[in-house]
Amino acid sequence: MRAMQQWLNRFCYKHPRLSLPGLMRYIVIGTVLVYLLDMFSTSGYPIASSLLAFNANAILHGQIWRIVTFIFVPLGGQHIISFALTLYLYYFIGNALEREWGSSKFTIFYFFGVVLNILIGFLVGTTSMYYVNMSMFFAFATLYPDLQFLLFFIIPVKAKWLAWIDAAFFAVAILRYLFLGHLLLALIPIVAILNYLLFFVSDIGSQISYWKGRAKHKMNQTQYRNSYGQPGGGPKVVNFHDAKTKTKTTYLHKCAVCGKTDLTDPQMEFRYCSRCNGYYCYCADHINNHIHIQ
Repeated sequence: MRAMQQWLNRFCYKHPRLSLPGLMRYIVIGTVLVYLLDMFSTSGYPIASSLLAFNANAILHGQIWRIVTFIFVPLGGQHIISFALTLYLYYFIGNALEREWGSSKFTIFYFFGVVLNILIGFLVGTTSMYYVNMSMFFAFATLYPDLQFLLFFIIPVKAKWLAWIDAAFFAVAILRYLFLGHLLLALIPIVAILNYLLFFVSDIGSQISYWKGRAKHKMNQTQYRNSYGQPGGGPKVVNFHDAKTKTKTTYLHKCAVCGKTDLTDPQMEFRYCSRCNGYYCYCADHINNHIHIQ
């Protein structure tokens, strides 16, 4: 899967014209139009959604527009306030991802999820973009883990913790489908997660390696302090970075621009750039402010 991500990154870089700038704006506008058509339907039945939703049997009988229009079908039964907040969140996250990646990579990321949903839709009989849109938050939280949201407009919560809540919703949905015997329906949230992993498996691996290194570093600090404690008293607090003659230290991450490491600056976050041709690490000050190495 890591090789697949590298191929996708190269493909996005070499094909900048395969982009639709402001993609989420068009998604939001289309979804609002369908929602309004459903709301003002004289029969009280969501006619627009029923005509535009993905239906494999209807598509095979000539209603081919459903292959595209299902993207704009909103989740049924939403109150107008929750609908507005949901669309605003999608719009905010989508624009943030587009600014970070560029229009080409974000467009390919989103439509790769569309294609996976279409394939599953023909297998299951129906599908929607709900889980793909939800999975965008995984991408956002991976890029901006410490950005804070105001939960209920009051409680500040970091994006990485909200992503774990999002993951719990996915797990519950998958388990519910499995327990009810709808094995094929469980594939719909699974392919949304797969789409995320295709674009972020290297970033996840880097984060795991980073936190393992931090944990090992803290363990070495504790062992060193215990080894050089004062006799008859508590452990002596020694600066681990100053004990170079007694303990060999190596850094795990080093910024390719300024040279900072996780040892010289342990509070700094480090990331690996997917647009550089190679395994180049950058600190938080330079991950979005450097010349991409090709």
